[in-house]
Amino acid sequence: MLKQLVLPLFICLLAASQASFAKPDNLADKQVLRRGNGSEVQTLDPHKAEGVPASNILRDLYEGLTIEAPDGKVIPGAAESWEISEDGKVYLFHIRKNARWSNGDPVTAGDFVYGLRRSVDPATGSQYSQILAPILNAEDIIAGDKPVEQLGVEAIDDKTLRITLKASTPYLLGLLNHSTTYPVHKGSVEEHGDQFSRPGKLISNGAYVLKEWKVQSQITVERNPMYWDNDKTIIEKVIFLPIEESSAELKRYRAGELDISGGIPANQYGWIMKNLPGELHVAPTLGTYYYGFNLTRPPFKDNLKLRQALSMAVDREILTEKITKAGEIPAFGWVPPGVNNYNSQQLDYADMPKAERIKKAQQLYQEAGYSKGNPLTLEIRYNTSENHKKIAIAISAMWKKNLGIRTKLINEEWKVFLENRKQKKLTQAFRGGWIGDYNDAFTFAELMQSAHGINDSGYNNPQYDKLLQQAANESDLEKRRGIMQAAERMLLQDHTIMPLYFYVTKHLIKPYVKGYQPNILDHTYSKNLWITKH
Repeated sequence: MLKQLVLPLFICLLAASQASFAKPDNLADKQVLRRGNGSEVQTLDPHKAEGVPASNILRDLYEGLTIEAPDGKVIPGAAESWEISEDGKVYLFHIRKNARWSNGDPVTAGDFVYGLRRSVDPATGSQYSQILAPILNAEDIIAGDKPVEQLGVEAIDDKTLRITLKASTPYLLGLLNHSTTYPVHKGSVEEHGDQFSRPGKLISNGAYVLKEWKVQSQITVERNPMYWDNDKTIIEKVIFLPIEESSAELKRYRAGELDISGGIPANQYGWIMKNLPGELHVAPTLGTYYYGFNLTRPPFKDNLKLRQALSMAVDREILTEKITKAGEIPAFGWVPPGVNNYNSQQLDYADMPKAERIKKAQQLYQEAGYSKGNPLTLEIRYNTSENHKKIAIAISAMWKKNLGIRTKLINEEWKVFLENRKQKKLTQAFRGGWIGDYNDAFTFAELMQSAHGINDSGYNNPQYDKLLQQAANESDLEKRRGIMQAAERMLLQDHTIMPLYFYVTKHLIKPYVKGYQPNILDHTYSKNLWITKH
């Protein structure tokens, strides 16, 4: 038996907003938005993309079954409504009748079947496919043990899609606006192959279409007249600028070349608060900044005491108070506070006095086989960013002072950095950051599952994997929470990673940009913004 999920009240509110929509007053004649977007993206193939910069663009180009309102709430996207079975394992989605691709073709349930199958197909080479594990048979397909046709997705007809899960999954609706779940235009993919996501070839179903991609310069998207909700879109063109150095981004923002910054330079926080207080937007987000340890090779392979010593020797309060300085929270756990139905766990020395913590770190360092007379020489690898560099310098100094470690800092361009992390042949300690893909602890837990494509530490603990499997199959939310918390405690005890702080979002936004609302996942759709006269 299927039950209606989208409440009648919500449908009424949605209909009312559609009927009463009117463009804001005082609009600027030129509706061009310029967004700072961090590193140059690797790809705009939604099933292969990684990282926040690519996700920011893909949310404008594509639309999943669900999307998010400006405040972060999950709302209907390409699907106008859905029903869920009593056991929570079967979802029936109704695709909008007026949903179209940018070339005018109708968006169908079959397009979502094609996209989801492509996402889990080992031949695609997605590093993110494990995120779709809740769907029936997805894990076996990813492992190469079953054909993609056995994935639990089916087009009942052109406008009705059925998704069958292996177990009730409370975060599924939030997951369905992630890029791995996006449909792709089958004809375009078959015609252009790996080049289908390039300008002039990419056919998308979101509010914008890809117009131009100048590597290391800009990516430009323009309003999609075929988009089902195009009448409400006000921004005509969005220019995404890949600016890795936050100080350079601030200069361009002050020069009027940017309307929204991707971040701010930590050492300029005080100046910004004094001179641009009304333009700085800081808010909590579900993200953790950490250092990963490569567990597949020395010095960290089979050396738990060394990993623990390095973690205990870092003063996280100094990092957040003296370097990041924007309200970040020192992190002694992996899952940040604020996650639905979850109590974040902590390392067992979180409340230990600092002097005692350092003394214990020195003891563990010696037990691991090192001393000031026989110091560890270690590489810290990070992607280009002056903020990342400052943190690496600080951690290097702490390790040297407290343990006598000699460090070498290695800065790499984003694509090279990601590839080296993935290959695990060169990395020792490396900078990492994880922003939740949906509001559930599983988005953090699954990253460390042994088969996950972005498990760059190479963590492989069968007991941990077993706990995740139990959580994935547990429909009782209280029991599931207990299992997830046990998994986080195990991860922390193994010192797979060194959590440093929990993120806050930091954006500079020009006063004439309207419609922005901070939200816990820091997802901002350009279609929800507009520019007033200035």
